[in-house]
Amino acid sequence: MPTLKIDPAKVIGVVKTNHPDGGAAFSPADETTMMIADNVCNFLTAELKAGRIPSTFLPLQSGVGNVANAVLAGLDVNPHIPAFDMYTEVIQDSVLNLIKSGKCRFASTCSMTFSKPTMAEFFENIDKFHDKVVMRPGEISNSPEIVRRLGVITMNTALEADIFGNINSTHVTGTKMMNGIGGSGDFTRNAYISIFSCPSVAKGGLISAIVPMVSHLDHSEHSVDILITEQGVADLRGKDPVQRAHTVIENCAHPDYRPLLREYLNMGKGGQTPHTLKAALAFHETFLAEGDMKKTDFGKFC
Repeated sequence: MPTLKIDPAKVIGVVKTNHPDGGAAFSPADETTMMIADNVCNFLTAELKAGRIPSTFLPLQSGVGNVANAVLAGLDVNPHIPAFDMYTEVIQDSVLNLIKSGKCRFASTCSMTFSKPTMAEFFENIDKFHDKVVMRPGEISNSPEIVRRLGVITMNTALEADIFGNINSTHVTGTKMMNGIGGSGDFTRNAYISIFSCPSVAKGGLISAIVPMVSHLDHSEHSVDILITEQGVADLRGKDPVQRAHTVIENCAHPDYRPLLREYLNMGKGGQTPHTLKAALAFHETFLAEGDMKKTDFGKFC
């Protein structure tokens, strides 16, 4: 329905304000996020050519943030990605640009996190946008059955990922909450293809986003199909844990950290997933103690 109806008896008062809604603007795309966007586009294009995505494409879901904005902007200018619909939980500035360019035909969401200038543009041109966006309650936008039935391709961001494909979306070193999980779990678990992306390093290389074991788990390896950094693409579909680990290390980890991650993987003694529990969080312990994960010495933990 185009209007929200409520019982007037429940209204205590109406507060008038001239302060507009709108969130903070994200940082512009940089070289790293643009490389991530290129890798996402190249992966999707390859899936199209291989026939694993229909030529008419599939609905997309996207998380929010600098990486997500860059990925959506990359989709906008990529000539090999056809026009598509979005079935997502949140739309941000880049989605409005996609609608204006015609690359996004229609967007279903339950919230908008536009920057103030974009929010003003949206309302000033509401006659142009009103039939391109629908806002649904979370019970519908995040319904696992609908996500699966539509065949949604999900694209979310990670703080860190481990070599076996588990994702930490929310907590720095497992304790400091950076952001909430939102509805990413609803979409990821039921996606046609689930993609997670992030830069391979943070803090100028002092932190590796690819670690032996995530310090906090939001999405398990069973829900993650594709991991993408500026280094490349790790396709985890159909692989056992050791195969996934090699794929993640060689394709997604920063070169400075690959030797350490290979060393950790080779330490494992059998088992389906060869973790060495005493050293599993050595990257994080080293960063907290010395401020640089590259200084990790697994021998100190075993």
